[in-house]
Amino acid sequence: MKAVGMVVEYNPFHNGHRYHLQQAKKISGADVTVAVMSGNFTQRGEPTIVDKWSRARTAVMNGVDLVIELPVFYAVQPAHRFAEGALSLLNALSVDSIVFGSEHPEWDFARLVKAEEAFNQESFNKYNATYATQFNQQLKEQTGVTLINPNDILAFAYTKAKINQGYHFELLPIKRQGSNYHDQQIKGKIASASAIRQAISEKGDYRQAVPQVMGEILTTIKSIPSWTELYPLLRNQLIQAPVSTLQSTYLMAEGLEYRMKEAAQRSLDFNSFMKFTKTKRYTYAHLLRVYLYTILQITQEEVDEHSKHPYLHVLAFNKQGREYLHQVKKQVNLPLITKVDQEMRDQLLNLDYRAGKLYQLFTPIEQDLKHPPIIIN
Repeated sequence: MKAVGMVVEYNPFHNGHRYHLQQAKKISGADVTVAVMSGNFTQRGEPTIVDKWSRARTAVMNGVDLVIELPVFYAVQPAHRFAEGALSLLNALSVDSIVFGSEHPEWDFARLVKAEEAFNQESFNKYNATYATQFNQQLKEQTGVTLINPNDILAFAYTKAKINQGYHFELLPIKRQGSNYHDQQIKGKIASASAIRQAISEKGDYRQAVPQVMGEILTTIKSIPSWTELYPLLRNQLIQAPVSTLQSTYLMAEGLEYRMKEAAQRSLDFNSFMKFTKTKRYTYAHLLRVYLYTILQITQEEVDEHSKHPYLHVLAFNKQGREYLHQVKKQVNLPLITKVDQEMRDQLLNLDYRAGKLYQLFTPIEQDLKHPPIIIN
């Protein structure tokens, strides 16, 4: 069986994702589709609109054959690390190609990766702009283009990861359809995930933009999970923990722990806290990732150790997905997990387990321990 891979968040799964899935099958000629999907927190460090099991079920009911979880130590990362982790799992599953959306699929991303090698690295020591701003300044000087759109940034990251690791699968970008990534209004049957989440928060009509099964799930949401609900936990952690403990938090650097601790003592709400901690040096997405790792008390050492021991946690599959797993099982060199036991909870999957327990603030459903894969016949 020939397999095509996809890296997804499905936050939530919408008609644009279904179009992407249809195109992936068409242009790759694949027999089976494999999605590596972020768990309960997005790349930006935000809680997903519904839990990973609901999103995995919807994906398989709409044409994905196999859904594998992207562990939190890969999922909540800057684009290059996010891409490296996701592609390593798809490579372990022996996919023949990977299809992804891009605002500019006609660009030669390999050329952009090559151009990065000529960058003046000393300029990145400046503290008056974010890394992304400095990166794009140099990229424009070298190539005439800038990586501003989220899917183009990921396309660049996927290409760089493939080149650096020497993977043999094919990368197939396709044009993003219907709406821009950051669009806040639903204008048709294909809308951005941002617009759908906005419509839900405003009690608007989003049903035309999502498949029926996801629409039914979304009607049960009383409020969108957000950092507003998580902030009291973060604030308490920052106030109670000594600076030495905060300094060991993954992604914490350059005195950010002092700034966050002071902001927590001065801020009763999350928006005020964000304003106190934001600087030109860091994007909002970077700060959200630091906030999440702070609540979870995940250290640099833990991420380093877990990154050395990746695994394939199966969330959902259909008959085709089951057959593909059977086909590649002997070739897979990573642990293939279909049910999390207590030993995995305490060791291999401990970071995901902690993230799942945090997400249970928003759902009564156990997110990991003894939860079997969803099977759609």
